[in-house]
Amino acid sequence: MKRYVLDARTATAHFPGIGRYVSQLAHHLVPLLGEDELLILLHHPQETSWPLPAASGKVQRVATAVSPFSISQQWQIPRLLRQHNATVYHSTYTLMPYRPGIPTLLTLYDLIPEQFPQLVSPQARLFTRLASRLALHASDRFLAISEATRHLFLDNYQIDYAKIIAIPLAADARFVPQPDTAVATLRQKIKLPSKYVLYLGINKPHKNLLRLIEAWELLLQRVTDCPPLVIAGAWDERYGGIKTAVSPQYRNLQIKFMGRIDEADLPALYSGAQLFVFPSLAEGFGLPVLEAMACGTAVACANQSSLPEVGGSAVAYFDPTSCQQMAAVLQELVEDEAKLAELAHKGLVQAANFSWERTAVATLTQYRQLAQTS
Repeated sequence: MKRYVLDARTATAHFPGIGRYVSQLAHHLVPLLGEDELLILLHHPQETSWPLPAASGKVQRVATAVSPFSISQQWQIPRLLRQHNATVYHSTYTLMPYRPGIPTLLTLYDLIPEQFPQLVSPQARLFTRLASRLALHASDRFLAISEATRHLFLDNYQIDYAKIIAIPLAADARFVPQPDTAVATLRQKIKLPSKYVLYLGINKPHKNLLRLIEAWELLLQRVTDCPPLVIAGAWDERYGGIKTAVSPQYRNLQIKFMGRIDEADLPALYSGAQLFVFPSLAEGFGLPVLEAMACGTAVACANQSSLPEVGGSAVAYFDPTSCQQMAAVLQELVEDEAKLAELAHKGLVQAANFSWERTAVATLTQYRQLAQTS
């Protein structure tokens, strides 16, 4: 019997992307374990909105007071792994024990702090790069969430080509086309327009919202009957200049800032949109594009980073550095309902190529291969 440790200590509100990944992976690993066991390492007390599997014959929840930000994890977590006779350790973040003592797997998400150094202070950049180097040196195998991420790490760090595997993410099963009643209920709840183009995501500079707004202004000069642009998602006031850049005229540009939307409402938000637009300059994967397609909504997005892996031939692409091209693609779509319907159908087909079951199967394969080296 093998015992695989999934480190879920960073599955908190501070790391929502990691939380979503760990939650979905853990739930889909459990039915595949066979004679093996999954130990979920938790930081106690840990507040998370991401549900994790309950303890059972195949699952142990191992609580520890040792934070992933604590120096003491360097000796306390390896001791805990020994106490539980762990076979393989899966770290889901670069803050980890750097001498775990057993075969170790590390998930790699992106290099956005290095690609966009203006996002963090020089001290934070130095710390991030140091943590990455230590984690990469400590790990025996790596799971990249996309081929784009895989190649970024190969290009920027000395990693054995054969030790880094791309295993894509997937959309939660609740992201499916929603009935008109669900969309109508959400429309009334948060005062959505009857028709809208949607952007959903944070407002950090690499998300490229300033260019989206510039492209939107160009679009309104060309299209007389254009639906409003709804910008939804958590707002980081450190990057609040986007609102400032379009105030007070953003209402004249038919732009509605919605702020954070409840997780339970996201499928209806996607489903109610005529078009989902995602102009990001860099992504580790691009989950919003996949979620929108899974909800039956046409998608237009940037033609770089990992996004073409997610969208395939089912989305309309644009150069995210060209406001003119972005506006032209948006114009073509908002003026052509048949094209929107075609992309919506293609998106549903493309989204079906991704599933958490496949992600879990591929991940468990890596666990079992590493276990043979212990």
